[in-house]
Amino acid sequence: MITEQDRLHLQRCIELASEALQAGDAPFGSVLVAGNGEVLKEDRNRINSLEATYHPELALAQWAAANMSEEARRQAVVYTSGEHCAMCSAAHAWAGLGRIVYASSSEQLQRWQQEQGLGGDAPINSLSINEVAPHIEAQGPVEGLDEQVKSLHLRAWQQPQS
Repeated sequence: MITEQDRLHLQRCIELASEALQAGDAPFGSVLVAGNGEVLKEDRNRINSLEATYHPELALAQWAAANMSEEARRQAVVYTSGEHCAMCSAAHAWAGLGRIVYASSSEQLQRWQQEQGLGGDAPINSLSINEVAPHIEAQGPVEGLDEQVKSLHLRAWQQPQS
């Protein structure tokens, strides 16, 4: 069940995704929240402005592995604007993080790309979180918030590519 608190964190992820888009990066944002509800860290995609593997989900998993106890990681929740890719799902699992809540799914992203005549250029297959990491509790997409994410992607795809 998606709670009001979950929605608030997801809305922040969408704000971070918008910041990423404004900076010339792909529109993805993520927030790491402790088991007690404290926001520990947040980040946005930086694949163009920093380096090609800088996904916020991966950065948060790496930060958690270096800065949190095993128990604290198990109790933490990662909120994200878009479902983790295979790389980020694997990092999340190896770091031993808890639940993932996402606003839009990988399946939706693929469908939106197809609707725009895009796709086919990803270097890896699109897999759901649980296809990569079957023991992670993953929840999403979230109706209404997924449309906000779609709007960001549509804007990104309409921008001229450098």
